[in-house]
Parts: sequence; C-alpha cells; structure tokens
Amino acid sequence: MNVQTFNALAEPNRLSIIDLLREEPLPVGQIAEKLNLNQPQASKHLRVLSEAGLVEVQPIANRRIYKLRPEPLQELDQWLDDYRRLWEKRMDRLDDYLNVLQGKKPLN
Repeated sequence: MNVQTFNALAEPNRLSIIDLLREEPLPVGQIAEKLNLNQPQASKHLRVLSEAGLVEVQPIANRRIYKLRPEPLQELDQWLDDYRRLWEKRMDRLDDYLNVLQGKKPLN
C-alpha cells in the first residue's frame, strides 16, 4: 500500500475532490467552484492527487480535465479487504460466543 495515497486522501479538500470526480471528469475551474476554493488552491490539491497517482489530467485546448485513476483505489480496497476479513472472523467468533452465553448454541 502506497503511503502517498494515504497522505493525499488525509486532507479534507482532496477527499472532496475525489468524491466530485467519482461522478465525472471535471476541469479545475469547476472543481474550485463546487468546493468553494480559489483556483490556485484547487490546482495545488490536484497536483498532490496527481503525484499520488489518484487522478490524471487530460489537456483539452487551454483546459485541464481531471479524472480519477481506478488503480490506486483498487489497491486501497485490496489492502482494506485483509482487515475486513480479519474483523469478520472476529465478529463471527463473538457472535458464536454470545449465542453460547444466551444458550442458543452449545459450547464446542
């Protein structure tokens, strides 16, 4: 798991940009407008997201259109999946234990 991904997503404005770009690719001006940021702030956040590999930019004439790159988010999901499985197993064991305590299941 890339630490740079976590660092990029840890800032609330960058996380909001990711949420916006889930819906559709957007130019920096629209991103800034929707998040109530000035354009230099939005550009700075987009640069961090780009350096982390979370977004890519497509220059079209004098506009820069940003869109999500799925690979880092898929990598994050795979990393989290190990923890999901771990906690599901623990919750299943807890559920079994509670059923034993409530007399719904015999002790193994």
